[in-house]
Amino acid sequence: MHVHVEVDDHGHNALPQKLVDAASKYFKTDGPRPGLDDIADIYRERKMAAVVFTVDARRALGHKPNSSEEIAKGAARNNDVLIPFGSVDPTTGTEAIERARLLAGDFGVRGFKFHPTVQNFDPSDQQFYPLWELLQSFGLPAIFHTGQTGIGSGLPGGFGLKLALSNPILLDAVAADFPELQIIMAHPSVPWQEEAIAVATHKANVWIDLSGWSPKYFPEILVRQANTVLQNKVLFGSDFPLISPDRWMNDFGNLAIKDEVRPKIIKDNAVRLLGLDALAAS
Repeated sequence: MHVHVEVDDHGHNALPQKLVDAASKYFKTDGPRPGLDDIADIYRERKMAAVVFTVDARRALGHKPNSSEEIAKGAARNNDVLIPFGSVDPTTGTEAIERARLLAGDFGVRGFKFHPTVQNFDPSDQQFYPLWELLQSFGLPAIFHTGQTGIGSGLPGGFGLKLALSNPILLDAVAADFPELQIIMAHPSVPWQEEAIAVATHKANVWIDLSGWSPKYFPEILVRQANTVLQNKVLFGSDFPLISPDRWMNDFGNLAIKDEVRPKIIKDNAVRLLGLDALAAS
């Protein structure tokens, strides 16, 4: 449920180089950032599927984003393994709404990705409600980064990025006011894990993906809830290329997850959320 296309077909990186370097240091990886077709080959070899996206933070970062349109086209030519999500910059107002309409209608994206800290916006602010209303009307899910981020980590002032914008409690108002909008809270939401669990437990339209952390570092309360009350709402995500699916799956194999819950987290919950079973039947 969580794979970044960091480098496009033209060699352009989705983030400024300072942030790329900081994230590599944070995740202790200096490996290559594969392009979309290479990502498809990697997942095809592993007989996995992946939701792929970028983050459009053009205003906050002053950096040209990678093209969601190109990602959608690339996913279409690799549609056996790749599922495209779009990204728009909510702070651009009407432009964001029009781009979201275009990506959903003309390019067939299956959802949208947002990073409140990197995009510098509060998702609960009602100025962004027209965008959430549009996504709800399309029946498309939205992934929101939550918790700590490796982007900007260790830099002076964290590159000006504000962690509080990614507190999962901010998504509670969005989930309440848009009950048909499926919201995915990305990552173990440290240091706000209990807030994330509270929102996901209370709101039927809120999910949690497990990307960005090796499972061996998951908070105990998250493992316990994933095994029980949230077993139908937790989703496998790696955060590739910063964490490989191989490493994630290997560490997940050693996690104390019930045998009957594992297939739900690895595949079944995502199939239900994305409507892949209905798509296959048609």
